[in-house]
Amino acid sequence: MIIDDESSVTPAVLAAMSGGKDPRLLQIAEAFTRHMHAFAREVRLTEEEFEIGLDMLNRIGQTTNEAHNEAVLFSDTFGFSTLVCLMNNGAGGATETAAALLGPFWRMHSPVTENGGSIVRSQTPGPALFANLQIRDQQGKPIPGVEVDVWHSSPVGLYENQDDRQANMNLRGKFTTDAEGRFSFRSVKPAGYPIPTHGPVGDILREQDRHPYRPAHLHFLCYKPGFKTLVTQVFVDDDQYLETDVVFGVTRALVGDYQKHDGPAPTPDVQAPWYTLDYKFVMEAGEAKLPHPPIK
Repeated sequence: MIIDDESSVTPAVLAAMSGGKDPRLLQIAEAFTRHMHAFAREVRLTEEEFEIGLDMLNRIGQTTNEAHNEAVLFSDTFGFSTLVCLMNNGAGGATETAAALLGPFWRMHSPVTENGGSIVRSQTPGPALFANLQIRDQQGKPIPGVEVDVWHSSPVGLYENQDDRQANMNLRGKFTTDAEGRFSFRSVKPAGYPIPTHGPVGDILREQDRHPYRPAHLHFLCYKPGFKTLVTQVFVDDDQYLETDVVFGVTRALVGDYQKHDGPAPTPDVQAPWYTLDYKFVMEAGEAKLPHPPIK
């Protein structure tokens, strides 16, 4: 099709792609084209702005490496990751089955750890945390044999792959639920932290006058054949950034009850204050699939 004017561009592109053999791919490509063209028309995108946008995409790719995924971060800070997550899980995030975005720091092959064991693998100052958790199905029955990845930042707000002072796989572990669907572990209370701002995502936040902070949380990835893989987070209930999470990941069902204790701890090496977390997850029946790890 020869282009006559601005209005003929979109129909020409849609016609060119209409012969695709994959119906779902065609649906997505057509919708993306329509909305992208409509966006350019709505804001009357200038050529200079178009070039800035292309440069932004290039910089996102150039900033991504084995230890950092700028593309995930970009999606997160526009709320797109959370939107896709909530559309596809647990009644839109309003139920106990609530899922949360994977984030840019999950790694495969976390160290297998026995129930009740510690995931503190190098000296990590901070209040001790004892977590006791259970996974049930939608009928309330416990689910044994669920593999659960746990990971979180240190009390200084850094994941171990960001911090040379932490041992490899510090504050990461893989657990298996027992006959009652329970697993437990010892760690340190996580802290809120700023997302990385050295790349284009940081530039966007500064232009929008937004802070870069996430509230403190624990990450969980729960996997068992016959159940839909649950990727979620449990947030610390007294964190100052609960209402303004930079990646819009906090739903009410995911705010945990982190209890502070000033008395004797479960183990003699722990000094007060220390914390406990009791929380129950619900997994839906479905297909078990592991996500693609954003970093190695």
